Amino acid sequence: MSKIPFTDLPLSKEVQKAISEMGFEEATPIQSEAIPLILEGHDVTGQSRTGTGKTIAFAVPAVELVEAGKAFTQALILCPTRELCIQVAEEVNKLAKHKKGVHPLPVYGGQPYERQLQGMRRGAQIVIGTPGRLIDHLNRGSLKLDGVKLVVLDEADEMLDMGFQEDLETILKAMPEEKQTVLFSATIPPGIRHLIKKYQNDPKTIRITQEALTVPQTVQHYIEVRNHMKLEALCRCLDVHNVKLGIVFCNTRLRVDELVGQLQARGYSSDGLHGDVKQTQRDRVMGRFRTGQIEILVATDVASRGIDVKNVEAVFNYDLPKDEEDYVHRIGRTGRAGQEGLAISFITGKEAYKLREIQKFMKAKVERKPIPSLDDVESAQYALLLEKVRETMRSGTSKKVSVMVERLMEDEFTAVDVASALLQMSLPKVPERTGKDEGTDYLGGFPTVKIFLNIGRTHGARPKDVLGALAGETGLPGKIFGAIEVGSKHSLAEVPVDSMDEILAKMKGVRIKGVPIKARKAEF
Repeated sequence: MSKIPFTDLPLSKEVQKAISEMGFEEATPIQSEAIPLILEGHDVTGQSRTGTGKTIAFAVPAVELVEAGKAFTQALILCPTRELCIQVAEEVNKLAKHKKGVHPLPVYGGQPYERQLQGMRRGAQIVIGTPGRLIDHLNRGSLKLDGVKLVVLDEADEMLDMGFQEDLETILKAMPEEKQTVLFSATIPPGIRHLIKKYQNDPKTIRITQEALTVPQTVQHYIEVRNHMKLEALCRCLDVHNVKLGIVFCNTRLRVDELVGQLQARGYSSDGLHGDVKQTQRDRVMGRFRTGQIEILVATDVASRGIDVKNVEAVFNYDLPKDEEDYVHRIGRTGRAGQEGLAISFITGKEAYKLREIQKFMKAKVERKPIPSLDDVESAQYALLLEKVRETMRSGTSKKVSVMVERLMEDEFTAVDVASALLQMSLPKVPERTGKDEGTDYLGGFPTVKIFLNIGRTHGARPKDVLGALAGETGLPGKIFGAIEVGSKHSLAEVPVDSMDEILAKMKGVRIKGVPIKARKAEF
C-alpha cells in the first residue's frame, strides 16, 4: 500500500494539529491501513518491523477513541521494556497535546509507585506500561481495567520471548470481553497465534511485505575479516565515515564489555548495554546517547529492544546475528525519517553462509567492501580538518591570529609554509609503518606480536585497564595496539613488533589494579 497524507485520514482537528507539529505529513503503509481499521472498531493484527511507524499507528486511535470527560483507564498499551514504554508515552503525549482532559500515564518498573498512583488517581485515560509493573498495580488494586475499551500489545513477540505470556493473559482476562484488541509483532510465532485466537475477535490482518523489510534507506556493506582484526576494522570504519552517533551490536554480554573498554581506551566516547546493566544505568546511558554525549553505543539484541534514537548514522554488526530478522531489526535503527543510513557487518569464516541466508530473506544484496586502509583513514582525517579550516575562514579569524601569522611571515616564511606547519601540527601522529597494510600478522600497517601480562579477570582487570596502562606508560597512541584478551589470570595484548622491546621495558614494575606487572613476549 502506498503512503497517503495524514490529512486524508478521518482524524479530529486537534490530532491533525498535533501530527503537523510533530513534522509528519504522509502516513506510512502500516499507519495508512491500521488507523482507519482501529477507528472503525476492528480488532487488528499488524506484522511489521521496528521503524515502520507502528507506534503512531496505534497511538493516534488511542487518543481519538478515549473520552476526556471520563476519568478512568479506557486504553491500555503494553510494551516489553521500560525504554519502549517511555518512548510510546512520549508519542502519545505529543498526540494528545491539543485534546484537553486526556491524560496518558507511563507505568514501569524502577519508577516510584507514588508518582504512578498519583497519575491513576488523577484519572489517566491511557495507560502505557510494562507487564510486570501492571501486574503489581492490579494486585494492589490501584489499576482498574473494567472500563478498558482498547488494549494494544506492542512488540508482542518480544514480550513472549521475555517470558511475559502468563502476565499478558492475566492482564487480558482482567478486562471486559467487549473491547478492541490490537496486536503488533515483527513475527507471528505459535505463542502469538494462540493470543490472536483466544483474545481477538475476527481480526483484520495487516502485513508489511517482505520487500518493505529491506530498509531501503540504508546502505549495507560487509567486510571479511579475521576475528583478531575486527577491532581495528571497526575503528577504521568509524574514522573513515566520521561516525558521531552509531550503534555496534555484539552477541554476548562479555563481548560488549570488552569492546566498550577497548573503544574507550582508544579515545572513542562509548558505553554499553546488555542484560546485566541495571535500569538506572541503562537510563543514564540512553540519555547520554540521545544527547550525543556518547557517540558509540555497544549493545546486545535483548538490551537494544525499544531503542528508538533519531539520527543514528551507522549500525555495525560486530558479530553477525543468529537470526535473519534480528539483522533487519538491527539495521532498522539507522536510515530513518528519510535519511540515508549505513550498516556494516564484519564477517568471519563460515559466517559468509549465514550472510547469504540474510540476503535471501531480505531479497537484497549486501555489498562486499575491503577493510579501509590507513591511507583511507588519513584521507578522511585530512578532509575533515580541511572542512573545519574552511568553516573557520568563513566565520572569520581574530585579529590576534592574523598578527601572529604576519610575524611568522616576517621571518621569510610564506603563507603556504605557515599554513602547512599549522596543519601538520593538527594531524594525528602515528609511528612510521612498514610492510603491507593488512593481513593476519599485521595490524594497522604494523607487523605485530602478542605480549603476556600477569593480570586477568580474577584481579578485576578489563581490556580498557590493560590498554589504558599500555598507552599511558609508553606514550604510544592507543590506536596502534590491537586486540586485548583478558583471561582468568593473565592477558594477551597485540602490539607492534618494532615497539615491543620499548613496551616491555616501560611496563616493568607498573601496577594495574594493584598488581605488579611482569610483561614478556607470549610464547605459543
